[in-house]
Amino acid sequence: MAVAHVAASVLLWLGVTCLLAGAGALVLLRGSLERLHALAPANGLGVPLIACAVALEQGAGRAAVKTLLIGLLLAVGGTVTTIAVGKATTDEQKGRPRHG
Repeated sequence: MAVAHVAASVLLWLGVTCLLAGAGALVLLRGSLERLHALAPANGLGVPLIACAVALEQGAGRAAVKTLLIGLLLAVGGTVTTIAVGKATTDEQKGRPRHG
């Protein structure tokens, strides 16, 4: 087995572990903000690790660059979405009107 394949497998399993931990936390936690907090490691760490594993398996080239870019966009987009939903949830709980 090549070193790159072993490294990709380790990255893949670490990413999957982050995603499964986030999913398990969603089941166990009760509050909206607590659930959003549980999604942070899955979005910020799990997705980029999986993207790195796939890019490593693809080898150097355009496909690997595209995969890394997609992983980065998903990580940033997930984080921004989590912040927006958390802010909207907090405002709603405090009785503030939402800004359209």
